[in-house]
Amino acid sequence: MTDVSIETDVLVVGAGIGGLYGVHRFREQGLSVLGIEGAGGVGGVWRHNRYPGARVDVDSTDYCYHFSSELWEKWTWSERFAAQPELEAYLNFVADTLDLRGLFRFHTWVTGAQWDPEIARYHVSTSTGSSVRCRFLVLATGQLSAARTPDFPGLERFRGEWVRTSHWPEREVALADRRIGVIGTGSSGVQAIPVLAQEARELVVFQRTPNYVVPARNRGLDAGLVRRIGADLAAEREHLTRHTPGGSTIPVATRPTGDYDAAARRALLERQWEEGGQGMVFLFTDQAVDRAANDVVAEFVREKVRLLVEDPDTARRLVPDRYPIGTRRLALDTGYYQTFARDHVTLVDVTEDPIVEFTETGIRTEQGHHGLDLVVFALGFHAFRGAVDSVGVRNEHGASPTDGWAEGPRTLLGLMTPGFPNLFTPTGVGSPSVLANLFVQNEYAMDWIGDCIAHLDARGLRTVEATPEAAAEWTAHVAEMAEPLLRRQVPNYMVQVTPGGERVFLPYVGGMARYTSAADRVAANGYEGFTLR
Repeated sequence: MTDVSIETDVLVVGAGIGGLYGVHRFREQGLSVLGIEGAGGVGGVWRHNRYPGARVDVDSTDYCYHFSSELWEKWTWSERFAAQPELEAYLNFVADTLDLRGLFRFHTWVTGAQWDPEIARYHVSTSTGSSVRCRFLVLATGQLSAARTPDFPGLERFRGEWVRTSHWPEREVALADRRIGVIGTGSSGVQAIPVLAQEARELVVFQRTPNYVVPARNRGLDAGLVRRIGADLAAEREHLTRHTPGGSTIPVATRPTGDYDAAARRALLERQWEEGGQGMVFLFTDQAVDRAANDVVAEFVREKVRLLVEDPDTARRLVPDRYPIGTRRLALDTGYYQTFARDHVTLVDVTEDPIVEFTETGIRTEQGHHGLDLVVFALGFHAFRGAVDSVGVRNEHGASPTDGWAEGPRTLLGLMTPGFPNLFTPTGVGSPSVLANLFVQNEYAMDWIGDCIAHLDARGLRTVEATPEAAAEWTAHVAEMAEPLLRRQVPNYMVQVTPGGERVFLPYVGGMARYTSAADRVAANGYEGFTLR
């Protein structure tokens, strides 16, 4: 018998967006609940992603909790796209306002979780030596939280400092008057580079693939909009959850490119360029599935890049022409392209001048050596399965949830995996996940889980588990929805390539409205597709 330090109904792993709401929701329905978090406080991704320039790319009035009028009325956002310090402060404000902090154990990592079918409990071990026995295990670990470890020849010899955008140190990282290198020009790199350039003596950007970058047009919030939303917050929550594709108010296309003549298409593109934000990938109904339609938008952005970057050779390397727009995450620009006009900023295209190795004093490429004091790795995450694997969940057969994923994941609604009773993965593979607003999505997922637990308790049942047949059916639906996507054909973190070469798109592309309709129907039918015992 395993020694048990704590007994609880629900154990929630993670103190970010999902973990905070989950702990609150389960406590409110009368369950005993404990949260475990490896960091020293709340915030999740917005605690770890504290790199210079970090900010959200969804409107702040969407990217926040909508379940509580008290939270809405007591907090005022300063910007359309909130920066990391404000987002971290908001999540701390929520934890304090709802008195959640005492329900978490911080500086504690889960090191293993073993299902015991005899008592229908998980035995959970932790890095502190304490153990937890719980009826339900909820992994609010996020899909973009397990940071990639840099793997470059000679890195161990480098005598300078290196850091990761995805897990930026909480201590101060000196930037002023240093020679800084940045490896990676995805969304994090695009945000960090202009800010680093303001501080660095020299900045060298190592780019593999030029990204599509469009204006953010960040600005202060319209107080009238905030009041209008707050006047009927429940209606706003319902709208975002059940009547939008992405859980946000970003306008979506209603007509294909062929419905517009050239002048009308151009006018629409120009209006979106001036408006800023993520709307550039939602202008036409066919741009995500038809290459010719996509090229209309992509070539418009390329034209803008050529106008923004004065040096023709630099522009050539920055023009995004290696994949269709929207098939990787669109990045929002606050001075990004203008940064490369600075005399102390150098752009290295590693497809033309590959990195050979790190040296004691910098980075050697095939064409030369760059002396550096600090290297910033903007390499992203082990998406989707990384955080799940790190928890070390095992069922009674010794299997982990991802053991059978070689040919693609099998989940039901992204919430449960067959063979793992009482294990919930909110925003997991097969849900809208990283394609949707994670505040709205986590609120819905935790409510669904809480209602499911209440359903079991009211009937004296102990376990819920996805059936293999229902998971296979849902997985087939996820694949069917993704089949026509240009995005599925392009290498990116949302696509798993199986040993047989099949390309499996991991999130559910059907959108929040279709997803919540399906999940609501499952619950209304007595949790159809799940085995309840």
